[in-house]
Amino acid sequence: MSADTPSAAKPEDLKASEAVSPSSKLVRFPAEEPLELDSGVRLGPWQIAYETYGALNADKSNAVLVCHALTGDQYVASTNPVTGKPGWWSLMVGPGRPIDTDHYFVICANVLGGCLGTTGPASLDPATGKAYGLDLPVVTIRDMVRSQARLIDHLGIDTLFAVVGGSMGGMQVLQWAASYPDRVFSAIPIAAAARHTSQNIAFHEVGRQAIMADPNWRGGNYLTEGVRPTKGLAVARMAAHVTYMSDESLHQKFGRNLQDRDALTFGFDADFQIESYLRHQGMTFVDRFDANSYLYVTRAMDYFDLAQEFEGALANAFKDTKTRFCVMSFTSDWLFPTSESRRVVKALNAAAANVSFVEIESDKGHDAFLLDVPEMFDTIRGFVTGAANARGIPAPGEEV
Repeated sequence: MSADTPSAAKPEDLKASEAVSPSSKLVRFPAEEPLELDSGVRLGPWQIAYETYGALNADKSNAVLVCHALTGDQYVASTNPVTGKPGWWSLMVGPGRPIDTDHYFVICANVLGGCLGTTGPASLDPATGKAYGLDLPVVTIRDMVRSQARLIDHLGIDTLFAVVGGSMGGMQVLQWAASYPDRVFSAIPIAAAARHTSQNIAFHEVGRQAIMADPNWRGGNYLTEGVRPTKGLAVARMAAHVTYMSDESLHQKFGRNLQDRDALTFGFDADFQIESYLRHQGMTFVDRFDANSYLYVTRAMDYFDLAQEFEGALANAFKDTKTRFCVMSFTSDWLFPTSESRRVVKALNAAAANVSFVEIESDKGHDAFLLDVPEMFDTIRGFVTGAANARGIPAPGEEV
């Protein structure tokens, strides 16, 4: 096993380069240290790309793992090397923020199956020297968490002060708490669920079929054939993006306003602002994300059903847990509605866990966890403060 930070030299295709040799920190595990997958495959060699912020304290009690959502990455609070944009959760993670990098050692890893350095379909298959494509085994949320646990082991950290994440990141938080209860002091799953519903699976299938219907997908071999299924991936992103917003947020932002015109064209150009917005979202997405990774990561979410691991009883996933939980949902989130968070809370209560729950009033839809929602920040700051006091480490923003 080796850890390294690759050189700044990049081939012409920056995204392809980042999939193999990311700009972030990287741990490579040799074939003799494979990752056991739920499918029964022993994946090796394999690698995991990650970023860290802040400093680990002497007794290694201040480590926080942030788990990213479907199209997120390890650059939670730093510039993304492909897009040049700031970290996707810099409102939450940073000096003086609720996840305070002045006091906590924050770790964020690209998920297994991703496309920014952790082994995924765009990574090179050592057997062929070409991109895996669909030859990569299908992965699960539990596989993602296993890979993160191996990273935490590599960093010499026994227990995590907190594991936090929203959406698919929240699924990982719940899996961490179930798989490694003795390693998680506190857990913050936001806008998440303990299973993927049939409706959500349906939305994902629409996206996958859009990708696979693109002639340039080439059965998943587009990287070796020098083409990209950009149109299919853009449509998949457009469809998914609608689910991240609420009807109210769409109405407030766009209504039925026309795009750069005074009248309808009676054609199929982007007459409406919402159409132009979605097309822009789709086309910018293809510049930073790999189409096959979209297939793999959505499939991992579809397969997620935490209760199924524990004889169909979700409460059994948290039996005898000592972890502190803060479960959070948003009123306008119809993708991961409050009812799913309440199901988790009910199971935690049945397991006599230490749990707090808040449903936050917001009209921003599922994406609220990524946006400026003051009640969310206040709630997390308060929860982290209480957990820090119990842990014997500084609270967010506290002078030391």
